[in-house]
Amino acid sequence: MKFTEEHEWLRVEDNVVVVGITDHASEQLGDIVFIELPEVGTTVTKDDEIVVIESVKAASDVLAPLDGEIVEVNEPLVDEPSKVNDDPMGDAWMFKMSVEDLSVLDDLMDEAAYKAFIG
Repeated sequence: MKFTEEHEWLRVEDNVVVVGITDHASEQLGDIVFIELPEVGTTVTKDDEIVVIESVKAASDVLAPLDGEIVEVNEPLVDEPSKVNDDPMGDAWMFKMSVEDLSVLDDLMDEAAYKAFIG
């Protein structure tokens, strides 16, 4: 897994990048009550706002961690956004994206670096 400074995790499955938010982000947000996911087929640029999350504490955006195309979204989260609180690093992934060059993941933090980052 790789991590961003925006508290997203990324993992590669079958040449596709799966993206979600970290346990830390989920804890900071509190009880999540709404999620708006991107449309499949959307082309995104790194740092585009592509997911809207609302919790009892705040509203937040998930940014595109890389340039690419959204190839799948986790539709059950729309009806059950609280799943993100239950399993943010597993079943509550948000979207999958194709990227041209997977080596761009090498620039992101590994788990040890992320843990140091959140201190």
